Amino acid sequence: MRIIGLTGGIAAGKSTVSRRWLEHGAVVVDADQLARRAVGPGSPGLARVVERFGDGVLAPDGSLDRPALGRIVFADEAARKDLEGITHPEVWRLAQQAFDAAEAADPDAVVVYDVPLLAEARGSRTIRFDQVVVVDAPAAQRVERLVEHRGMPREEAERRVAAQASDADRLALADHVVDATGTLADTLRSADEVWERVSR
Repeated sequence: MRIIGLTGGIAAGKSTVSRRWLEHGAVVVDADQLARRAVGPGSPGLARVVERFGDGVLAPDGSLDRPALGRIVFADEAARKDLEGITHPEVWRLAQQAFDAAEAADPDAVVVYDVPLLAEARGSRTIRFDQVVVVDAPAAQRVERLVEHRGMPREEAERRVAAQASDADRLALADHVVDATGTLADTLRSADEVWERVSR
């Protein structure tokens, strides 16, 4: 089994690449989905989040109110670090379980770990990737995508992009780069070229 770390800033096009690689036969493990499980209803992770941030981050049904939490952590670096301290260890534990299951099913599997915050979490990670792929689009372009495609207010989009690792820090981790600055077809073509290299 090989584990490929796939990362990129918010709105870079990472999900597009992971879906493409799934079509090519990759086993995709999505860190965002694991993060949701880590703070799911009734989980110890959710209890710790509420303990730290208060009942205001709970929806009426008792689940996590993600937009409410996002407004807090994207405006306050210390709060974001506290949240990461709660969620990251549990996400890594769930990821390792997923990797073990993939290897048990197919010892030759190519597992793609789709993880947005790889650069931010690298000091705490215990998973060793065979290769790291960065989906790259400049910060200014990603802000425009958040505004145009997700309807996010520009100020919030800029804050979210600024809260993540810099483009340079992310690219410093890369063994390969998928160029996501052009059209969707251009991005898919670059993703296919990189897949040929990482899946051999």
